[in-house]
Amino acid sequence: MYAKGVGIVLNEPSVIALNSRTQEVLAMGREAWQMIGRTPGYIVAVRPLRQGAITDFDITQRMIRLLLQRAGVSRFNRPRVLICVPSAITEVEKRAVEEAARRAGAAAAFLIEQPMAAAIGAGLPIHEPLGNMVVDVGGGTSETAVISLGGVVALQAIRVGSFDIDGSIQSYVRREFGIAIGERTAEEIKMHIGSAYPIEGLVPGLEVRGRDLMSGLPKTIILTAEVVREAIEENVKAMVESVLQCLAQAPPELAQDLISQGIHLVGGGGMLSGLDKRIAVEAQIPVHLVEAPLECVVLGAGKCLESFESLRVMFMGADR
Repeated sequence: MYAKGVGIVLNEPSVIALNSRTQEVLAMGREAWQMIGRTPGYIVAVRPLRQGAITDFDITQRMIRLLLQRAGVSRFNRPRVLICVPSAITEVEKRAVEEAARRAGAAAAFLIEQPMAAAIGAGLPIHEPLGNMVVDVGGGTSETAVISLGGVVALQAIRVGSFDIDGSIQSYVRREFGIAIGERTAEEIKMHIGSAYPIEGLVPGLEVRGRDLMSGLPKTIILTAEVVREAIEENVKAMVESVLQCLAQAPPELAQDLISQGIHLVGGGGMLSGLDKRIAVEAQIPVHLVEAPLECVVLGAGKCLESFESLRVMFMGADR
């Protein structure tokens, strides 16, 4: 969350833990993330947003209300809210996001597509007649956009992201080793030895503990970087192909700009080891991982908020 004039005031996972018997909210954010797979049956830790869309409207509304409260918003100072949404979601899903924000306490809700916000946050010259390409790999979606003169010229979005990579690791370990592992363990595997391209310096192997599906007993196995790369190959291939398809849609004049400008990689999924090199090899264009890939989108939205307020003050002070 970004507050006008302050900066980033909250940086938490979009997870909420509920008591299914009383519907009481027990935890949110990082605290709720730690509860995934470790709670009694009546305590449920869920992500109410999947693949960039709302899967549970009521829980999403409660989560947004809690987020606003943590940012210091009360029912007496209802703010205008700018929400970053994937370009892959439908108009119905966009209206659901707006409605959830208004019911949670926002005076008004506006939407901005994540590739545009990411380009602004990365400091790209989007208002110039120059091709700027952004690849935003998030939790549930991967979006590629070519931006010029303040608009999106070419766009390719797929509902494949970091959560799908975690799921592929879980499925692979279950299928090949007969071991059940949790969502948090899969993410730790991805962060430690996951890669999209063979690179040096990775940890050669990682000890993984899970439950043996045959005996039901705890079991320990060793996973290597090559095995994990094989497990996530299908997801990585889909991401790379979406980038190539977006390049194919770009006008020739902008395509030649991209050779010198390169591709800018943002989002938490963009931090997967070797993903930038994999895209660079297959697209034959330099790829740059931005300085703050996780915060890039919200920083771009924050710049939009600041600019909007500046324009509003300017027009209110004008004679007309």
